[in-house]
Amino acid sequence: MSGVGSGFPVQDPTQVSVVRRAAQQAAMQLGFGEARAGEVALIVTELGTNLVKHARQGEMLLRVLDDEADGETGIEVLALDRGPGIADVAVSRIDGYSTSGTLGQGLGAIGRLSDFFQVYTQPTGTAIVARIARERRPAVAGKPRLEIGAVRVNAVGEAVCGDEWTARLRNERLVVMIADGLGHGLAAHDAARRAVTEFAAIHEQDPGTIIGDLHAALRSSRGAALAVLAADLERGIARYCGLGNISGLVMMPGGGRQNMVSQNGTAGHSAGRIHEFQYPFPRDAVLVMHSDGLVSHWDLAGYPGLRTRHPSLIAGVLYRDFSRRRDDVTIVVVKERPGV
Repeated sequence: MSGVGSGFPVQDPTQVSVVRRAAQQAAMQLGFGEARAGEVALIVTELGTNLVKHARQGEMLLRVLDDEADGETGIEVLALDRGPGIADVAVSRIDGYSTSGTLGQGLGAIGRLSDFFQVYTQPTGTAIVARIARERRPAVAGKPRLEIGAVRVNAVGEAVCGDEWTARLRNERLVVMIADGLGHGLAAHDAARRAVTEFAAIHEQDPGTIIGDLHAALRSSRGAALAVLAADLERGIARYCGLGNISGLVMMPGGGRQNMVSQNGTAGHSAGRIHEFQYPFPRDAVLVMHSDGLVSHWDLAGYPGLRTRHPSLIAGVLYRDFSRRRDDVTIVVVKERPGV
């Protein structure tokens, strides 16, 4: 679930090559065929070249997709920038259309090669997501009601990320966990990875029990902030338990947001009595959970239409505009799948 776990600045052609090599390596590790891996490389190259030629402060993120949360094995590519925006996305995607040196060149080719492709653009910046499955499959009915998007990026200067996250979506039950290892670097990474490993065996328990068990399991580690949400989709309720600086909130369909409560402490080191809270989780709500690498005062009010886009685009824009940059950051967004 963790993915590549690094942000790649993209402001010159050599940086595009770095991202392309990382994407090809990930594709190889996932068992992509040669032709499919070549399509991944082409998508990354087109998106990266666009950023270098036409955008400001370009950055690319890679994430490995897996069957547990994403319903497929593959690679997700996010391209982010801070302007100037794409004047007409629909026109830019027409085959043979030339943008004459403006942002948006190559979008038609990227869209054809991707299994999923979506753009969110404003004059202040553009976010593009492209997903490439290991194997092309025909669209099938019966996809999960919810879709999950995420961003996970190392602190600047760190080789590994001290955050991890994981999720399960089965039989009208969603469970999401975020672990933020204390500090940065390898020890923080190891603590967060241990939490994810232990979670795999206990994810069917209630959030309070999961947090209690993880607190015990992390005693020999550096420790971590943790949060677990379990949502009963049929009943429209969510139970939440947090220990430390993990934030969770539900954006309601009619506006407004329900912040969820995490208590003070560090899993593996210090925790008082563990409390679990219950919140409404109605259809068309949007869940956002994140580590403290994202500032807490973010707001989507200035991003018209973003809430209707893929959750990875929401996570990407939040990361671009509200991350602290000096800390590991993880953002997980869950929302209704259109048409389900």
